[in-house]
Amino acid sequence: MESIKRNILLNPGPSTTTDTVKYAQVVPDICPREKEFQSIMKPMRDDLVRIVHGDTEEYTAVLFCGSGTICIDIALNSLLDEGKKALVINNGSYSDRACDVLKYYGMPLIELKQPINVPPSLAEIEAALKANPDVGYVYMTHHETGTGLLNPIREVGALAHKYNAFFITDTTSSYAMIPIDVNKDNVDFCMASAQKGIMGMTGLSYIIGKRSIIEKSKDFPKRSYYCNLYMQYEFFEKTGEMHFTPPVQTIYAAKQALKEYFEEGEAAKWERHKSVMAAIHRMEDEMGLKEAVDRKYQSGLVSAIRYPDDENFNFEKVHDYCYERGFTIYPGKIEKKGTFRLCALGAINEKDIAEFSKVLKAAFEEFDIKLPAKYNEE
Repeated sequence: MESIKRNILLNPGPSTTTDTVKYAQVVPDICPREKEFQSIMKPMRDDLVRIVHGDTEEYTAVLFCGSGTICIDIALNSLLDEGKKALVINNGSYSDRACDVLKYYGMPLIELKQPINVPPSLAEIEAALKANPDVGYVYMTHHETGTGLLNPIREVGALAHKYNAFFITDTTSSYAMIPIDVNKDNVDFCMASAQKGIMGMTGLSYIIGKRSIIEKSKDFPKRSYYCNLYMQYEFFEKTGEMHFTPPVQTIYAAKQALKEYFEEGEAAKWERHKSVMAAIHRMEDEMGLKEAVDRKYQSGLVSAIRYPDDENFNFEKVHDYCYERGFTIYPGKIEKKGTFRLCALGAINEKDIAEFSKVLKAAFEEFDIKLPAKYNEE
């Protein structure tokens, strides 16, 4: 097997992949309705449930063709019963996207805005639930990659259940990285896409959730044809297939990625991601770079770095310098604040960050950006 040029992606997904995952896509052409292809789907669905420690009798994984946002759309529009409201904890760009989805469908929404740089107030969430007994589900993003903030899903899930709502969390940027246990964490539904935690390829996404609620949702209002959770679930249960044409080669890559996930192991993989972020933090400290979110609130997967107050700092120039040398950095998502992000996703390690550190420092030197980084006192 010929090795492929290895780029180090420090963006929040898609992530750096192994050559074995890349080459898993090179398979003979096959009709996705063949039994040979169908045979890989059920074990894959079960493996996706196993990653979050769910019982496959109680939980299932439903696969979709699309990026992670398709799961936000499907979960939100499929799982709200008539006469119920959605409660969204909005404290970042991806929970804001969830609000946009609900608004596009014209669905009843309670938008609880919270600060983007600290965990939300549990007291305010409980107050919103008390004031709105008609909440059908509570929705929260687990890991807000715009800032790197980690949200308290276990506590919020417990509050949702206390007030007879169920709990949906977008785990696209935490699943298969930060250990999640759907039972201990009070999660009824979570979601992800293959290019993130399992380190596969873009184009396959999945919702993991309780069968009992999915089956109950058969009688909920139908708001979309292509993006309906029960319809896809029912088709899987009857035929073992996706309802519409699946991303065949991407699924073969996901199969290999899952094999490698279980070989590395949940604990070891999480330790590797944490060691990468620790190396990123050491580099930031050496360079005097400041972050948008206090480290005690960070996920351990994303660091949002404030632009230095230096007239010579230009993100595009720094990005291009790094990119030309095999490293990808990513712009931030904090409104009206200049930030860029460095992420610990993917098949990378501390040595990669040591090499990146040399390149980033060289970029600052090339463009005469002061080190340690200059910040005006606020």
